[in-house]
Amino acid sequence: MASSSTRIDFTVGQKILHWLIAIAIIMDLFIAQKFGGVMENMDRFESRSDHASLGTIVAVLFAIRLYLRFKHGAPLLPSDLPVWQTRIAHLAHWALYGLISLLILSGIGSAMNANSVVSPFGLFAYGDGSGGGTTYDLIRMVHEFATKAIIALIILHVVAALYHLASKHRHLTLRMMMFWRSEKA
Repeated sequence: MASSSTRIDFTVGQKILHWLIAIAIIMDLFIAQKFGGVMENMDRFESRSDHASLGTIVAVLFAIRLYLRFKHGAPLLPSDLPVWQTRIAHLAHWALYGLISLLILSGIGSAMNANSVVSPFGLFAYGDGSGGGTTYDLIRMVHEFATKAIIALIILHVVAALYHLASKHRHLTLRMMMFWRSEKA
């Protein structure tokens, strides 16, 4: 992995992927909210495929994001940032990566064990639609837990970004908001 100490900013590619993944996850969370409502089975099957299509996009973008993170690393946090904030920042970022991975894997597992065919983009199927039962229920519980946990971490992430935007460390938030450029050391 590239040394963080040589970087003062994320690469443009890392920033663009950050925002694309954030937008896709938020959109997918809204699509998933439709499942709990009253809807016809055909609509539910179509919504599952829409959810899986966007989830597949997230999975591909996330794989690229992880590759770039390991290739380029991440910039160091300011040396005057309190130690507890540095630790929480590192923990929260790795927790986000872990939860996104868990969401992707449990989403694929749910689709493979669903009682209907889940077909992202109408191009392929994750399963044959003959699933259901205990395995499906268990995987769905994991997926729902990861969903709730990632929502909490997203809120924490946004609150921290706003806090830093209003503090003397505003450049921490601004460097990610200015995704079209990357500062050099």
